[in-house]
Amino acid sequence: MKINFTNLDKILNNHELLLLGIGASLIVIQLGVTSKIDSSNIFGTSLVFLAAVSSLIWDKRNKLTLESAFLPSVCGLVLIGFVYLLGLFTINSTFLWYLAPLVSAFGLALLASGFKGLKQYQGELLALLCLAASIVLPKFIFDISPLTAKFSAFVLWCGGFKFTLAGQKILTPTGGIEVYSGCSGIELVIQMVGFAVVFLLMFNLNLKQKVITLIVAPFMGFIVNGVRVALMALIVVYGDQQSFKYWHDGDGSLIFSTIAVVLFGLFCWILLRSQKENMGIK
Repeated sequence: MKINFTNLDKILNNHELLLLGIGASLIVIQLGVTSKIDSSNIFGTSLVFLAAVSSLIWDKRNKLTLESAFLPSVCGLVLIGFVYLLGLFTINSTFLWYLAPLVSAFGLALLASGFKGLKQYQGELLALLCLAASIVLPKFIFDISPLTAKFSAFVLWCGGFKFTLAGQKILTPTGGIEVYSGCSGIELVIQMVGFAVVFLLMFNLNLKQKVITLIVAPFMGFIVNGVRVALMALIVVYGDQQSFKYWHDGDGSLIFSTIAVVLFGLFCWILLRSQKENMGIK
């Protein structure tokens, strides 16, 4: 087999093609490893965020300034190398793989445009920061579990079910659940903020619409998760442990995350349609 070094040299000298190849490989590593991690949420969330950010970068590819210096290029390669090592050793850490897309994007941005060019990617980096923050921030901000417990109890009350609310515990005649921080929904709330950021980057909205979007997105995540917790309380009433595990740790939790994203997508569609009608566009 004869290797064509001329074509190889052209590829290595084509900055855009090289960056595209590195970016694609990082996405493959992220999705490949997260598909094997014992977490039903991380793969789907990573897929949505990476697809959205990739689309945003592709749309403005002709406007980007691709010029970097030695130091930022080295820093970028170190960050990218870190993600490659994570994939090479298949490190099974949900925390690291929520953080990996931000590290990858930051490293790739440095490699492509240097320190001065980072502002070209500030929106996309902010969106990926929200993805990383969904696993990091809950450890440092106030616990919303009491609020989630109260809202879930309200949902049960609206449904006519008998229960007793004691702090973060929802007690029923045959059992009960306690809402811990992991079930509070804060992770989904922060992720929804990230989806809102992506939406605002993709479409030109006025200030009022932007504020409404940033309010609706996390609120929608909180409501959907509250309904999920109420459902788990009902499952405890009927003593179905298999169903409880499914909605608590299994694919059931992913279904509710998907519902939140779909509802937010419907909200975005209505908002854009209203904007077009106000502008007289059919």
